Amino acid sequence: MATQIDKEACREAYNQVRDDNTDTNWTVFKYEGSMIVPAGQGADYEDFKRMCTDDARLFAFVRITMGDTMSKRAKFTLITWIGENISGLQRAKISTDKALVKEIVQNFAKEFMFSDPRELEADNIRTELKKAGGANYDAQTE
Repeated sequence: MATQIDKEACREAYNQVRDDNTDTNWTVFKYEGSMIVPAGQGADYEDFKRMCTDDARLFAFVRITMGDTMSKRAKFTLITWIGENISGLQRAKISTDKALVKEIVQNFAKEFMFSDPRELEADNIRTELKKAGGANYDAQTE
């Protein structure tokens, strides 16, 4: 059966992360059978990381605060998590199903595909977002 996505529910979860007036910093979309649905959201990045297990395959939309002491700004990223125990067929399917997620999640600075929990460290993501951001005016700290 072809994968489908609950567009309305996923869009609502996505908008919660984009909204500057909420504390929500991340939302996760996972598979329920052949349907991609919201599976959680929150303000604590560590809670998101705990969802990324060896048996999980999911998509996450994450807000990361970037900048220096003079200027803070939100950057967004789309993370695809494929746990180590996921079969080859499911791994291949997640790549094609990502197009459904991208119909909802359209504004992000960088996209990641991870399967190692160490890659999920916030500092790793910040470093990659900084590289993707172009000019870096915070040279005094390097």
